[in-house]
Formats: sequence, C-alpha cells, structure tokens
Amino acid sequence: MTLTDPDTAAPAPSTPRAPGDSAPRWGRRARGAAGSIVLGALVPVLFVLVWQILATSGEFSPSQLPTPGAVLAALVELVTRGELWQHIAISTQRVLLGFAAGAGFGLVLGGVVGLSRPVRALLAPSIQALRAVPSLAWVPLLLLWLGIGETPKIVLVAIGAFFPVYTTVSAALAHVDRHLVEVGRAYGRSGVRLFLQVQLPAIAPAALSGLRLGLAQGWLFLVAAELIASSIGLGFLLIDSQNTGRTDILLLAIVLLAVIGKVTDGLLGLAERRLLRRWS
Repeated sequence: MTLTDPDTAAPAPSTPRAPGDSAPRWGRRARGAAGSIVLGALVPVLFVLVWQILATSGEFSPSQLPTPGAVLAALVELVTRGELWQHIAISTQRVLLGFAAGAGFGLVLGGVVGLSRPVRALLAPSIQALRAVPSLAWVPLLLLWLGIGETPKIVLVAIGAFFPVYTTVSAALAHVDRHLVEVGRAYGRSGVRLFLQVQLPAIAPAALSGLRLGLAQGWLFLVAAELIASSIGLGFLLIDSQNTGRTDILLLAIVLLAVIGKVTDGLLGLAERRLLRRWS
C-alpha cells in the first residue's frame, strides 16, 4: 500500500480500452458466476437425493426421517395457515437487532483493545474467558435480569455476534504492519486520519470477515434465545415440533434456518466485496 499526498499526487494516466472489450469481460464474468452457482447447488442436490434414498429405504420410520416431500408438505401447511412468515419475520428481526448491537459494540471495543496495549492487557484476558461461556449458560441469567420479553432474546443474539467481531478487529489492529503506520505518519497522518486512511483499510478484510462470522454466530444463538419463553420464531418452531413429534416441521425449521442464514450472509458478502473494492 502506497500513500500519496493529495496536494502533490499526479493524476494516473488513463488506459485506452479497446472497442467491445467490456462485452467479452462481462461474458466471462457471467459464465464464471453461472459455474459457481452450479457447483454450489451440487452438494444440496446430492444431499436431498441421499435424504430421499435413506427415508424410503426402510431403515427409518417416517417419524424418524420424513421424506423431502413430507417436509415440503409441512411448508405448504404452515404457509396455508399463515404462520410461516410470522416465524421467519420475528426471528429475522431478533437476529438483525442483536447483530447490530453486538457487532457495533464489538467494533468499538475491538478497536480500543487493538489500538491500546494497556487496555488490551487489562481487558483481553477477561473477554476471552467470557467467550468460552456456552450460549445456554446465559439463558437463566438473562431471564433473571431482563425478564421474558424481547430484550433478553436480542441481548443473547448480541452476545453471540459480539465475540467474533471483537476478536477479529482487535487482533487485526494489533498486528497492522508497523512499517505501514510509520509511512503514514511520515506523510503527515496521525490520530483519526491515520486510523481512517491507513489502519482501517489495512484491517478491512479481517473486520468484514468478522462481521460475517458475527452474523452467523447470531443465527446460532437464536435457537437458545428463543428458548426464553417464546411463542413464535424459528427456534420456537424447532422446539415445539420436537415436543409434538412433528419431525417434518422440525426438519423444515432446520432447513429454513440454513437458507435464511445463507441469504443474509450472501447479502453481507455483497457489501463486503463493494467495500473492499472501494478501499483497494
């Protein structure tokens, strides 16, 4: 990474583009994207085929392993009853609110710990110890402190999202190349300008990866969060179907959690690529 002073930097010469050059490039990108989609769909298709074979082999009863068709019928049943969108909407809301709170706090505290050695020596050991606490261990404590409303559910998701973001940001800042920082200071950058123009672009890939990990962790903590006196949500649907013996709905809840988690991760991945392209 090379720093230049905006007052003295000369404009980069533009490279002439041959007529029609963008069309072949766009075609290559489209073919590459299509190939990636096909390869990405291969494993799920094989998984469904194996699932169908196992479910119809006689090794499992329908109550143990319903067929993909039975799970699809359960999906139609919940849509017809008007319940599915409510479960999806409330779970997504809980995850997004918890992720926003936990990731925001993780970015701030991770930045402070990563930039300050005294703060890192003071806080890092305790935070790493708290990171080892399982998600279910927080449930009774949050019930005692915050009651049975929406707040403890969102807080638990926020706890799950906090640790990956905090860890990646603090570690990335602590290991930014010292020579890069010295070059930035030599060009007159210091304080906030040094952070925004040198250190932040340097840690951008790690920080954005931490955000994606935090979002995934938020979905993992959602099921534990919806154990807290919930009557709606995908985690509630999962537990309730287990209690009522509806294995088809149980598997449907698992599939929905996987699909929605992948969709939200994909959207965050698009934002990550745009930001990295901007900073690069």
